Amino acid sequence: MTGPATVGTPATGVARTLVAASHAGPALAVTVLTGLLAAAQGLAPATAVLVVAAVLTGQLTVGWSNDLLDRSRDRAAGRTDKPLAADGSPVTVVRVACGVAVVACAVLSLALGVAAGLVHLATVASAWAYNLGLKATAWSWVPYALSFGGLTAVVTLADGQAPPWWWPVGAALLGVGAHLLNVLPDLADDAATGVRGLPHRLGPRRIAPVAAAVLVVASAVVLLGAAPPLALSLAAGAAVLVLAAVVVAGSGRAPFVAAVGIALVDAVLLVVAR
Repeated sequence: MTGPATVGTPATGVARTLVAASHAGPALAVTVLTGLLAAAQGLAPATAVLVVAAVLTGQLTVGWSNDLLDRSRDRAAGRTDKPLAADGSPVTVVRVACGVAVVACAVLSLALGVAAGLVHLATVASAWAYNLGLKATAWSWVPYALSFGGLTAVVTLADGQAPPWWWPVGAALLGVGAHLLNVLPDLADDAATGVRGLPHRLGPRRIAPVAAAVLVVASAVVLLGAAPPLALSLAAGAAVLVLAAVVVAGSGRAPFVAAVGIALVDAVLLVVAR
């Protein structure tokens, strides 16, 4: 049985649980990417803030719902890194926070306009579908492709435009690569609790090489579409190849962090070259 995952005052413990259960790292990465895309699109400051806020609240709902839905599985696997798996964890507080975030996400999304709002809500629903069961199927990659690809359309639709073709294509590929690597450290725990998504079916030896290939193709799509100056293309390409090598050879969370780095390189390319 797992023990308490938080220390300090009760309020501090609850705050730490809320942050940890939100999957703060990936949520922050997606939010930052959204901000970079908003800058690339040249959104008005007020619209950019609204887009970022909508995406952040959506990411919070995804993270909190994931840990709430997986609580029993995490307890069975002895996941001490999952605060909601601990005895006495503030489950009710997280449920309330998740509900508030859902309402905030809906309001902020629709404030962007009907088209952008509905697309964003669809990307969040896609991520929830992963949490609700698609993660355990061969189709586990689909929500990542749809959610990441759709996010680019949210940014441009908020400005009344369709995204350039390489935005959703490149982002969808980045999402698939991130999915493959995100589960790599949890393969044993997932296998013990019956989760067999696409990465599990590929097996630990093939996940990293396949993910690296997907991420490199994603970067090639962005370079082709953005067409930055040659010097910038060479520098970005070199950075992506180095990070892809970390994806293949790294251990623990390093491959996933490297994947996030590739995504940030691609986002910066969009900002500079657009």
